[in-house]
Amino acid sequence: MSTRPPPESGADDSRTASPRAQPAARAAARNQRPIRIGPYRLPRMTTKPAVSLVAVAGRRRATLDLARTLEDEGFTGIYCPSPGDGMALCEALALATREIPLGTSIAHIYTRHVFEWAQTAAVIHELSGGRFRFGVGVSHAPAHARLGLQPGKPLADMRTFVTELKGYAPQVGALPPITLATLRKKMVALAGEIAEGAVWANAARSHMAESLRHLPADKRSDPAFFVGDMVPVAIDDDRAAAAAVMRRVLTSYVKLPNYQNYWIEAGYEVEMKAVRAAVARGDDDAVRAAMSDRWLSDVTLFGSAKDVRDGVEAWRAAGVKTVILVPSSTRGGQMLAFEELIAAFR
Repeated sequence: MSTRPPPESGADDSRTASPRAQPAARAAARNQRPIRIGPYRLPRMTTKPAVSLVAVAGRRRATLDLARTLEDEGFTGIYCPSPGDGMALCEALALATREIPLGTSIAHIYTRHVFEWAQTAAVIHELSGGRFRFGVGVSHAPAHARLGLQPGKPLADMRTFVTELKGYAPQVGALPPITLATLRKKMVALAGEIAEGAVWANAARSHMAESLRHLPADKRSDPAFFVGDMVPVAIDDDRAAAAAVMRRVLTSYVKLPNYQNYWIEAGYEVEMKAVRAAVARGDDDAVRAAMSDRWLSDVTLFGSAKDVRDGVEAWRAAGVKTVILVPSSTRGGQMLAFEELIAAFR
């Protein structure tokens, strides 16, 4: 017997709804059905994921238009990485949108004086009506070298940064909640100690429970403590084409020693040893070939719209409260990727 409730008296179902209402009706029906992933039967959540958004030069006003569309479509957050000045984009988003949560994910702590970060964070916090979350991280050695930076120890530097940032509150005004960019266990533990959230990028879903174990139990259960992951995604019924895009997107990340060490910790030693050998030879094709299907499926989402929707639920089931999709397209650039993403979650 079906457990789906009948329509309320006088209400039309999707067969009689207007054309404009039909997509919403179909989405509502789909959201009532559980999903199956391997042996698991998971309840389907009705909330849409969050997204990662970059303001590309020459299309910054169009990016704000896209942000308003994402808000109207019911996506649950917009998080901006450092390329294109994510902090500046968040300031614009604070004024261009009304209700959607927003934040940096992440801002590179070494590129500005901490007082400058504090001032801007306080401004965005106030202008957004408290919707802004300040995500910060230490980035990676290639970025430091490119900018001529000489950072210290990541954990000590991050602790100092957060302490100094919060110390400026009497001068700059109320500050937003702080999220730390985390990957391995020591930074996760530090986030639980000094911050109001932790965000990963390109994490392994199978390893997430182990990573979250390094947060205090009260933080794991606190709905106000942010737990997010930025998940690369490509939507295409041609799974091979979508997988190829994901391998290209992840090529620069697998070359980074800190990521290699994390993925080894997550159970991908064979893949990372092959990556290191390929990097030593300067062979990017071999780097991509070393990314196994198992690894790619654990770190990214790719395939049909249903595959991606189901994958979002799997990430939530793994303990990630805020799934931040980072879309790429097999057919075009960022704007087309977002068109595909919006359509997939209607």
